[in-house]
Amino acid sequence: MPITPDVRTAFAPTGVLRASINIGNPILASLDAGSDTPRGVSVDLARELARRLDLPIELKVFKSAGESVRAVTDEEADVGFFAIDPKRGQGIGFTAPYVIIEGCYLVPHDSPLRSNDEVDAEGTTVVVGRGSAYDLFLTRALQHATLLRAPTSPSVVEVFVKEGADVAAGVRQQLEADMAARGGLRLLPGRFMEIRQAMGLPKGRGDEAIRVLRTYVEEAKASGFVAEALERHRIEGVSVAPAD
Repeated sequence: MPITPDVRTAFAPTGVLRASINIGNPILASLDAGSDTPRGVSVDLARELARRLDLPIELKVFKSAGESVRAVTDEEADVGFFAIDPKRGQGIGFTAPYVIIEGCYLVPHDSPLRSNDEVDAEGTTVVVGRGSAYDLFLTRALQHATLLRAPTSPSVVEVFVKEGADVAAGVRQQLEADMAARGGLRLLPGRFMEIRQAMGLPKGRGDEAIRVLRTYVEEAKASGFVAEALERHRIEGVSVAPAD
């Protein structure tokens, strides 16, 4: 992956590669216990990209997808890790996905809801993380149910329980962990959406920079880098995306 000075400048106009890291999605990143140091698949990918570009790196940590997206869109960060979405694509140039994540629904154990198709009904309240991929998708997809937005994705189930809502929407692994911790909850079978998690950079950084980033992601998948990172961080139930 040849890197010219112009490409290096396009990626990091400040001389430092600023990577936007969203710890609101534990599949991608989280903080080490008792510290402010982020770890996870997205952190590994960011560090490896900086190494290949021969640039120093700064990890800019955010608690929600919305904050992370804004940082890259507003060019306060140079690269980030996001679910591909047409609204986000207005300001961000995306690679192909590097992992595929399932979006699922969680309901009280005694809920009459038995399938994903039953959720979109008048009088049903669905809790989502503000600005998350689920929020963007369900805002378009739901015609009858009402969305209630929690501040972040990890706080969805807390808000869902506190407000007595009907459904919580989120990453399968996060919902499974909350279900195990609280009890009295169950997942609806299957998934309501497939989340294609990709890397992105500000749209105005030029065609060559996005080409280099797309090539990097394909190489990271093909070489086993992504799979090894998932295993190293003990992330289960997530699949490496197929080659683009």
